[in-house]
Amino acid sequence: MERAGEVGGTFCHLPSGGIGLTPLSPARADALAARLAGLGYSLPYVSADRDTAAAFAKAWQRYAGVEAAVRVRLCLYRLREPTPLRPVPAGRGRPVGEHSGDRDQLMDWCQEFAADVEEDVTIDAGTWAGTRFARKRYTFWESPDGVPVSMARVNPMPAGVTQVDPVYTPARFRGRGYAGAVTVEVSRAALAAGAESVVLFTNAANATSNALYQRLGYVRVTDWAVYDFTQPRPRPQP
Repeated sequence: MERAGEVGGTFCHLPSGGIGLTPLSPARADALAARLAGLGYSLPYVSADRDTAAAFAKAWQRYAGVEAAVRVRLCLYRLREPTPLRPVPAGRGRPVGEHSGDRDQLMDWCQEFAADVEEDVTIDAGTWAGTRFARKRYTFWESPDGVPVSMARVNPMPAGVTQVDPVYTPARFRGRGYAGAVTVEVSRAALAAGAESVVLFTNAANATSNALYQRLGYVRVTDWAVYDFTQPRPRPQP
């Protein structure tokens, strides 16, 4: 968004069709919603800091004639000072792809992760290439006997920022420190590769993950929200 030659905010189309916003004032969020609606855009959701998302969702309901509902509330964290995990669980981190069965394991876990976060996507050999999970580099944390027990991935982002997403541990392996270990592994690798900043999102309602990332040196930056947009249900005819 630009006014009098000054950029007041930006937006981007996300892989699954929604829109991501930088912080906007209520007036600018309203102006953007009016502009996009006037151009005929159809948006399934908006993702932004809590206040911007709420302002845009309110405006989009009015201009696009849709209903809006909060899908999830998140917390955005940035790595300030990498802190070693104590104690470190037995095992090691390794790049996904070293073993023949890695791809099938990865797809299964990405599907489970998507289900956990209520992301409506089918992930299998036929759809994998078209999902947001493909074409990325993953790391497994594996037990001393070589069994993968957790995974994480880092996404390159503009301006030297890297996002850790997703971090996933199957339910049967949780509570043993594996998620923390693999997060430390990929965070350090991102910094070593030249990332100026490493960020991640957590579900605001998940006290366990929020506490974990703070122990690893991540600090809370802002509250975040995702709003879904749906067409209003037709009213029953009398």
